[in-house]
Amino acid sequence: MKVVLPGSKSITNRALLLAAAADGHSTLHAPLVSDDTVAFRDALTALGARITTDEQDGAWGVGGIGRGPAVGGHIRCADAGTAARFLPPFAAAGTGRYTFDGSAQLRARPLRPLADALRELGAKVTLAPGGGLPLTVDAAGTDGGELSLDGSLSSQYLSGLLLAAPLLRTPLTLRVTGLVSRPYIDLTLALMRHFGADVTGDTEDAAGTFTVRPGRYRATALRIEPDASTASYFFAAAAVTGRTVTVPGLGRGSLQGDLRFVDVLRRTGARVDIAEHATTVTGAGPLRGGFTVDMGEISDTFMTLAAIAPLADAPITVRGIGHARLKESDRIEAVAGNLRALGITAETGPDRITVHPGRVRAAPITCHRDHRIAMAFSVLGLRAPGLTLDDPGCVTKTFPGFHTALRRCFAEHTAYPHEFTASAAPRAAVPGHPEEHGARTTTQRKA
Repeated sequence: MKVVLPGSKSITNRALLLAAAADGHSTLHAPLVSDDTVAFRDALTALGARITTDEQDGAWGVGGIGRGPAVGGHIRCADAGTAARFLPPFAAAGTGRYTFDGSAQLRARPLRPLADALRELGAKVTLAPGGGLPLTVDAAGTDGGELSLDGSLSSQYLSGLLLAAPLLRTPLTLRVTGLVSRPYIDLTLALMRHFGADVTGDTEDAAGTFTVRPGRYRATALRIEPDASTASYFFAAAAVTGRTVTVPGLGRGSLQGDLRFVDVLRRTGARVDIAEHATTVTGAGPLRGGFTVDMGEISDTFMTLAAIAPLADAPITVRGIGHARLKESDRIEAVAGNLRALGITAETGPDRITVHPGRVRAAPITCHRDHRIAMAFSVLGLRAPGLTLDDPGCVTKTFPGFHTALRRCFAEHTAYPHEFTASAAPRAAVPGHPEEHGARTTTQRKA
């Protein structure tokens, strides 16, 4: 079964910012169209970028500012954490007063490390009393210099500073310790170089030093590869149903670290083939457990593994994921709480979860407005009759067509409840785009 998935959110939003900061016109082919990317796009438009949509193929054309913004204003980030972490450094490199705000969920996520870093670079930044949004930047351009950063809470602080660094007046050197989700920094660096940035340095384990020299980003074209985090749900579904799933566009040259999730599935007994331009996973019998895996660098996929772990033949422990407590929800406790509601034993620690195998009973899943909770437990729903979601529509954050796509791909698994789709809140159409942004799929039975 071949599954064509929407573009990567991580690549789409980084590329949008880089194109907006470039001189000239860039074209982003196959961008993800979801709540988070539309919020990011709209925020960049408010900052002065000119973004259009090709009616023929859906590509986004971005007319770059060629510098930091100079319009000022109130910038709405909605639920998009990348907008709240990437856009303030970009604004600080420009001129004017900018206030960034978002949903109640986004207001609860910490921003103090980013604000402190910007202040060290000479920017004037104020935060809400709780250390989050609303955040105001009184921008007058920013100098570089040397800066130390604790990367243990989120890699997005580092990515935001790196993305804005070529716009500073002098070189910036960032020394980072405790870095989590390192593949996302590798992704940021690769895209910066694609748009012409002069950046040196790399990560080694959880530390790294990066130097970025002033310059201009160069307008260019980019085809955005499918989202590897989203692919994890379809690969996991293949593993638990004995089917074969191939995702074209995700192969050995992928920029996304979350493709490494298939290596974890290999440990559960699934057969995995990573080719040049596609990855295939085949379920090969009951899931094997009895192992511990560090998923700190691919933490957006730990929920996918934890949700299907009750189907394994022995306990599975995931560690290194303490920073996942600071995402859209406390993801460790959200997963554990839902598993316990299903009758499954789940033990947690500051940075780990252990899931024991067991019989899954019918129960509602509390999504906590977190798209990844909803999608991960939807995969378990292929094998667990009676599982329902309290907020199926939250998947619009990254994949509005998720439920339709999963049901089409695994139609013979009638345990997957139709009400997941029927009760999902409708999403407003995006001007210039088809109203349905789900995956295009073709299916065939495994021989």
